[in-house]
Amino acid sequence: MENDNDYFVHESSYVDQGCKIGAGTKIWHFSHIMSGCTIGRDCNIGQNVVISPEVVLGNNVKIQNNVSVYTGVVCEDDVFLGPSAVFTNVVNPRSAVNRKSEYRKTLIGKGATIGANATVVCGHNIGRYAFIGAGSVVTKDVPDFALMVGNPAVRIGWMSCAGAKLEFDGDGFAICPLTGQRYRLDFVNGVECVKLV
Repeated sequence: MENDNDYFVHESSYVDQGCKIGAGTKIWHFSHIMSGCTIGRDCNIGQNVVISPEVVLGNNVKIQNNVSVYTGVVCEDDVFLGPSAVFTNVVNPRSAVNRKSEYRKTLIGKGATIGANATVVCGHNIGRYAFIGAGSVVTKDVPDFALMVGNPAVRIGWMSCAGAKLEFDGDGFAICPLTGQRYRLDFVNGVECVKLV
């Protein structure tokens, strides 16, 4: 097991050989970190979490209790995974059919939040600072800053980097009520998007 410096692993948890874990990371009760995964600095891995082989977590990723992060998932820095959030890595699983060669990638962008009990179907990317509401089911790519809810998840608004819902004026600008940062509503190839200005 390789590591930058000190990190904490509760005595009830297992860390397999061949993992890379950054300084300041904490791994709490009854969790299993499987071989070949990379975990950045200052992450917090809650109780009963499984990190599967080849998963990549950036710095300051927070994973709440009862989350399984399966092979194919990459979380950039500052991602939050809520309690019992669910990932998949095969779209058509069958017990009698080995589909390990068919794993699909899922990228969770910097600063994104996946709410409690949300499900992310594999092969879809979650944009930077997107916010997936509790219990939602993501079945397509999610743009940066999007607020998604429902099954299947649909966009009902936009969120700031700090997690505040953005209200745009008639000129297409919004100000985060928590930080004062300005955002602009734009269209790229006819698709609505939000940019930090």
